[in-house]
Amino acid sequence: MAEEKTRIDFNAPKSLVERADSVVDILDISRTRLLIDALEDELEALADDEAFRRRLGDAYYDGRVDYKTVEAILGREEAMRMKLLEASIDRTPAEPQLADGLPSDESFYDGDIPEWRDDSSSESEDESRA
Repeated sequence: MAEEKTRIDFNAPKSLVERADSVVDILDISRTRLLIDALEDELEALADDEAFRRRLGDAYYDGRVDYKTVEAILGREEAMRMKLLEASIDRTPAEPQLADGLPSDESFYDGDIPEWRDDSSSESEDESRA
């Protein structure tokens, strides 16, 4: 299905229009096709430009542009990444709270407190003897 189109009008320097018309004649395409291609190329270049991406990110995090705008410019994956990053920035880290405080080692381990031993060093010693 063809995408809906919007008519736009703008003024451009006469010399630029004449140059564009010369190119249109050589390529045997419409002036509209040339302008659409040029606009798409420029938008793709901006989407790859780090300085522009930073400005877009600042605008998104400041609330000057919305998710749909970011998605339209950078694509869904990048827009989602920015959305998740924004959500993580706004999140207050959860602090676990115990109503009664920490249990003692004896009550936690039910009286028998295990002792940590480095089993990997004894295994490597066994392997070296073999």
